[in-house]
Amino acid sequence: MSTPSLLILAGDGIGPEVMAQVTRIIDWFGEKRDLKFDVSEDLVGGAAYDAHGVPLHDDTMAKAQEVDAVLLGAVGGPAYDDLDFSLKPERGLLRLRKEMDLFSNLRPAQCFDALADFSSLKRDIVAGLDIVIVRELTSGSYFGEPRGIFEENGQRVGINTQRYTEAEIDRVARSAFELARRRGNKVCSMEKANVMESGILWRDVVEAVHKADYADVELSHMYADNGAMQLVRAPKQFDVIVTDNLFGDILSDCAAMLTGSLGMLPSASLGAPMENGRPKAMYEPVHGSAPDITGQGIANPSACILSFAMALRYSFDQGAEADRLEKAVETVLGNGVRTADLMQAEGGTPTSTEGMGDAIIDALNASL
Repeated sequence: MSTPSLLILAGDGIGPEVMAQVTRIIDWFGEKRDLKFDVSEDLVGGAAYDAHGVPLHDDTMAKAQEVDAVLLGAVGGPAYDDLDFSLKPERGLLRLRKEMDLFSNLRPAQCFDALADFSSLKRDIVAGLDIVIVRELTSGSYFGEPRGIFEENGQRVGINTQRYTEAEIDRVARSAFELARRRGNKVCSMEKANVMESGILWRDVVEAVHKADYADVELSHMYADNGAMQLVRAPKQFDVIVTDNLFGDILSDCAAMLTGSLGMLPSASLGAPMENGRPKAMYEPVHGSAPDITGQGIANPSACILSFAMALRYSFDQGAEADRLEKAVETVLGNGVRTADLMQAEGGTPTSTEGMGDAIIDALNASL
């Protein structure tokens, strides 16, 4: 059996700083758990523009198509604000998602007990929260045609088209049902079938997929606006939420803030299975490039490390090792170790980016 391959694209801003700690974790699994990876590195975003004049070189895109998983840090920064739209760092990220056809975006919202008081909601509402939003990532109103700004009757008109095919809904629904079977076996599908034809189709297709192949999974439906309200009223009623691109963008950001810190949130973007049966996949922290703290050694690497844990689980069938890594992060937080983003509460022990990596590796060693 061949060694699983990883392409690391650290990117811009704090990306290289947090990814350096992930690399240490990868090395730990190779040394201590005999779980080895064929790791290569390349450029994306502003770093790629500086080197090649484009936010993603064709050779890098080709590598991303070949490996078992991509780990991405962050892209962007003020130095690139004046570039043409087609050359902005974010276009590199969007190209990866589109050309790899990463249609299923998994956005966990997990509130570690040690951080429950960091949320803007009351502890009893968020403590123990563990949900995942599955967002369709490559269609919907962000990609539908026609789109643009047009002249009509002497004034400008902005148009975006919400467009979904049955096949696009079918595959993201299956992704959500499969995920639910690994978790609490419960899916809530969110749309606006009361006012949008695309929502009617969405509900019909999700129902059909459920009836045909996933009748063992509990399925419910909710209008997306009510879903937003329920996320801040009683978020623990959910397990897996599946929704379209636009609503998923909004609802996942809402859910992110339930957890207390954006610096703790990983994500996975999954596509169709490759020849080896593994899905095409890219894993990245939800936080951005944070140019205001770049180079200071204070960024929280936890979200990037937890993104690697998602890779262990979803790309490499190493669920037990993913649990080990997630538990190590939880242990460190429980011990009060805090990077700057987690120091708004009293009683924490301040540490650096590298110090957080040290603490997580110590917790991993203690788990053996």
